[in-house]
Amino acid sequence: MGRTRPALAVNLIVGMLSSGSDEDLFEMAETKLEKKFGPIDLASGAIPFNFTDYYKEEMGTDIRRKFISFERLIKPDRIAPIKVFTNRMEEDFSAMRLSAGRPINLDPAYIGGGKLVLATTKDNAHRIFLEEGIYAEVALRYVGGRFVPLPWTYFDYKSKEYLEFFSRVRELYLDKLERQVVEA
Repeated sequence: MGRTRPALAVNLIVGMLSSGSDEDLFEMAETKLEKKFGPIDLASGAIPFNFTDYYKEEMGTDIRRKFISFERLIKPDRIAPIKVFTNRMEEDFSAMRLSAGRPINLDPAYIGGGKLVLATTKDNAHRIFLEEGIYAEVALRYVGGRFVPLPWTYFDYKSKEYLEFFSRVRELYLDKLERQVVEA
């Protein structure tokens, strides 16, 4: 019989999408997210999002993605309430009528030693229900010293820029685990 153990803390990241004309929304979102989850310890630059036209109708053209990583680690079961919080943030930005349609998309995820897990509101065969209408998806595995996509991994999450960022976050994460920088 296996013995239960507490889950290791994981590294929270948030991917943000916004139109190139609305890049100041990244800064506004970061400020709100830092208030809730603590200091950001790593941020990517704005990466062109040209992998799909999925968001074009609601977000416009020249969409960019930016990732941020938080200094404090979280317990993995916090990802569902975090996704609910980021969904509410998106609604708040939309209500501000800063731009037409959906001004910003916020995608929380976490990185552990062996995987990157996305939180989503969309069910599918490879997703596990958590709570409050939120599902979890392992999008990348860490194998042989690198992140490896799975058959359902989004195209952008397979890109060199994303994988490099995730690898840097994983290095920070392993260091934090040693120092136990965990959310209170």
